[in-house]
Amino acid sequence: MELRKGAVQWGGNETDLAGPEIRVGQKAPDFIVTGNDMKPVRLADTSGRVRIFSAVPSLDTGVCDTETRRFNGEAAALPGVEIWTVSMDLPFAQKRWCGAAGIDKVKTVSDHKDASFGRAWGVLEPGRRLLARAVFVVDRDDVVRHVEYVANVGSEPDYAAALRAARALV
Repeated sequence: MELRKGAVQWGGNETDLAGPEIRVGQKAPDFIVTGNDMKPVRLADTSGRVRIFSAVPSLDTGVCDTETRRFNGEAAALPGVEIWTVSMDLPFAQKRWCGAAGIDKVKTVSDHKDASFGRAWGVLEPGRRLLARAVFVVDRDDVVRHVEYVANVGSEPDYAAALRAARALV
């Protein structure tokens, strides 16, 4: 497994990430994650529409909570775009958090089993076994059109850039 040294800051320290760095224009890598219904979800299951994939460490942290709520709020103004939040949280915890937070537009999926998304999309922090914060916009043909690996995991992403990229594709 490729290890990208010092790819992001985590708690003020440079942190390595496992997996390749995804670049705009490349084919989106496949993955297998677990839906809140405990069924597997692959990239192919999401294909045919514009998608925002938001990787976060845990929905039970302040910045991840804020980010997912923000994308949920933006989703209403993005017809034709699906927003997926991927974390290592168990599907049960994701479902509970979504219910408590009123999240009804963002789809949450868990990478807890195999870290498939984390490894394929280059966001796995292997020491913590958590996902680093990143946002990817993927078009209907599974081509990556926007990438942001957030430099400091404790910071929010550039929402405007991701939303602009998604709007340009619908």
